[in-house]
Amino acid sequence: MRGGSVAVVGGSIAGSAFAGAAARLGAERVVVLERSPGRLEDRGVGLCTHDDRFDELVRAGHLDADTRRHRLTVRRWVTRSAAGEGDGPDGCGRLLWAQPFPFHSHHWGVLWQALRERAPEQVEFRLGTTVTAVGNGQGGAWAEQAGGGREAYDLVIGADGYRSVVRAAVCPQAEPEYAGYVCWRGSYDAALLAELPGGAAPWPQEQCITACYPGGQVVIYRIPGVDPGRTQVNWVFYAPTPAWLRLDGPTSIPAGSLTGPQLDELRQLAERHLPPYWAALVTLTPRERTFLQPIYDLAAPRRTAGRLLIGGDAATVVRPHNTSGVVKAMQDAHAFELAGREAGSWPALLAAYDRERTAAGRELVELGRTLGRAQVTDAPDWSGMDEPGMTAWWRQQLTGGGGFGGQARGRTGRAPGETAETPSTRAGRPDPDDDQTLTP
Repeated sequence: MRGGSVAVVGGSIAGSAFAGAAARLGAERVVVLERSPGRLEDRGVGLCTHDDRFDELVRAGHLDADTRRHRLTVRRWVTRSAAGEGDGPDGCGRLLWAQPFPFHSHHWGVLWQALRERAPEQVEFRLGTTVTAVGNGQGGAWAEQAGGGREAYDLVIGADGYRSVVRAAVCPQAEPEYAGYVCWRGSYDAALLAELPGGAAPWPQEQCITACYPGGQVVIYRIPGVDPGRTQVNWVFYAPTPAWLRLDGPTSIPAGSLTGPQLDELRQLAERHLPPYWAALVTLTPRERTFLQPIYDLAAPRRTAGRLLIGGDAATVVRPHNTSGVVKAMQDAHAFELAGREAGSWPALLAAYDRERTAAGRELVELGRTLGRAQVTDAPDWSGMDEPGMTAWWRQQLTGGGGFGGQARGRTGRAPGETAETPSTRAGRPDPDDDQTLTP
């Protein structure tokens, strides 16, 4: 790759990670083509990384050890008590299970900014650049921009999300498949919690909450704020498809676009199904911070074609239950970088990346489907669950592996110079006979 040119279509987390990897491999020219005309820090979506996966990414050189994040240690599964039994003095519901949860949470924009700041000097970010088509050319590939301008590169990487233009060229038959339910999402400054009954006291900082109801659940946790020293509340509310939602293709309802009646539907859903404290927390979210995402699955049957390559959500769309999205994207970039160090040619690089990450993507998608069925569409009767039942239920979901919180697998976990059997790699993989396999 030394002296070569690489275009990365999409400048979000996956795109920034791939751009850094290409630059470290020696590409003389790396151009990131991002359609958004402004900076992306205001994207307030929460993300989580498993502690072990975060450490692997630091060792691999993709993240700094001091990347700003919020520590989580326990995931409390709760449900609304039966009528007449009450939800406790704090209104937080009946505890089903306090599950060990060795994760850190991130603010999407803060993590993206950290990746941008680590980008080598030769990486050029072009904002407001919409790529309308890509293809293979003589000894390389090309990307065409809105308005007709076409530019040639040695390699074009698609990190342009689940509606990827690059994927349409690599494998046009691969389309996201609707899972049959949606997630409402929101975030806001944690200072607003003071407006809730009882204030913020019932909810310790290190807890992730999963409030379950028949047909869905809401996952709630804190994330770092845009400003250092502040935190935000982040929640993901899985629910049946609203009657008004029209799915003519992969889409979402962006923040600020939901109507008054649609927000009323969310409020009624929360008040009907969630313990009072968590229902109030959800409905406290400002309209401009609330949006809706239908849930999709996608595992591209291949990731390369000629000098085109796809990664991140362009290649694999995994349900959020996996808690692996950011790790998946950065492991894609790391696998690409490792393949580039070891390959002697462009075809060898592309073949090695395709072979490893296509299989990994399929495993993640299958785990996401399993978790979605177990926790939403075919969920148990929560009223009859207790800690032993929850523990057995969780263990059953992870049968067959797949990587909850992201996979700890040979190549993707190796730092430069490590072999597959060094202690630092083995330490990141749970012993299948260890009770820690019950934790994420």
